[in-house]
Amino acid sequence: MAGIYIHVPFCKTRCIYCDFYTRTDMSSKQNYVAALGQEMVLRKEYLQKEKIETIYFGGGTPSQLSFNDFAYLFRILRGTFEIEENAEITMEANPDDLTNEYIETVLQKLPFNRLSIGIQSFDNKELEFLKRRHSAEAAMNVVRLCQSIGYNNISIDLMYGLPGQTMDIWKRNLSIATSLDVQHISSYHLIYEQGTRLYRLFKSGDVKAVDEDLSVDMFSVMIESLSTAGFEQYEISNFAKDSLYSKHNSSYWLGKKYLGLGPAAHSYDGRNRSWNVASTSKYIQGISEGKPYIETEILDTNTRYNDFILTGMRTKWGVNLIELEKSYGPELKDYALKNVKQYIDQGFVTHKANILSLTQKGIFISDGIMSDMMWVD
Repeated sequence: MAGIYIHVPFCKTRCIYCDFYTRTDMSSKQNYVAALGQEMVLRKEYLQKEKIETIYFGGGTPSQLSFNDFAYLFRILRGTFEIEENAEITMEANPDDLTNEYIETVLQKLPFNRLSIGIQSFDNKELEFLKRRHSAEAAMNVVRLCQSIGYNNISIDLMYGLPGQTMDIWKRNLSIATSLDVQHISSYHLIYEQGTRLYRLFKSGDVKAVDEDLSVDMFSVMIESLSTAGFEQYEISNFAKDSLYSKHNSSYWLGKKYLGLGPAAHSYDGRNRSWNVASTSKYIQGISEGKPYIETEILDTNTRYNDFILTGMRTKWGVNLIELEKSYGPELKDYALKNVKQYIDQGFVTHKANILSLTQKGIFISDGIMSDMMWVD
């Protein structure tokens, strides 16, 4: 089983924290959609005819595409790949795009069965600071509207650690999120990425990062609040009800193959990584000439071992030592056990039935644990 990720780089406006490859110029949208269909055909052998169990439209803002855009892409997908009957098909969307008309013409007529809605906050001042285009009330109404037409696998994104954010505001965000009865919540600490407007504001002193102790407390409160509301923390930043994990994102953490389509999209064939050029114009040109601009990284055993540790230890499934030894050899298995022993002794990691996994308190120092387990040349 494998997955397909489709990158849609277009956005109405650019959020101040975003460092993904996006663009606000929509003039190349139709040529880009046509190129996506061509890339599917050009790279159909990449996944070696494995059945497709997840399709994920991410961005950017996929909800900037129209019914006709999606209908064309689904037609090519079906004609090119063998797609599992009950495949998880996700669209990332911004609340302001999900109008009644868009829901009726796109979500109700196309085979999407999972929505990931980029809300980020239910506080209007925070939304204004982040340069989000929706209000808190509009976001809540959109979730309820999608539920009313039958969507029962909805994920929302939340951010914490924003400048000026208080614990009261964060608790209120969590309370509203859990009251909406969504099935999945992804929550990430705000990061000051170089090249973003937020980073420039931070470096100039116009915004100040939240206190580190408060960040840790917010993370702790999030885990407690979501657990009380029936969510399972199956990955450090991801929580699900009723085992409705993101199958697509889980495939990354579980080391499954995936094909990334579109500019800046990444792919993994089970051994090596590759990625498309981060330029819409070069992407379209390369595809039209039948020579996609793709870079490939050949992964040696130690690098693949590090990826295995980094992705596995972030999840509830942990690191399977039998699989580790089979894939990377007994020396690296012994290396992992030697370097994680202190954390097992201190109660930060469990070692049961050949599985290493973080305990609840281990999650709070996960970066250090994973760093110590990784191979350093």
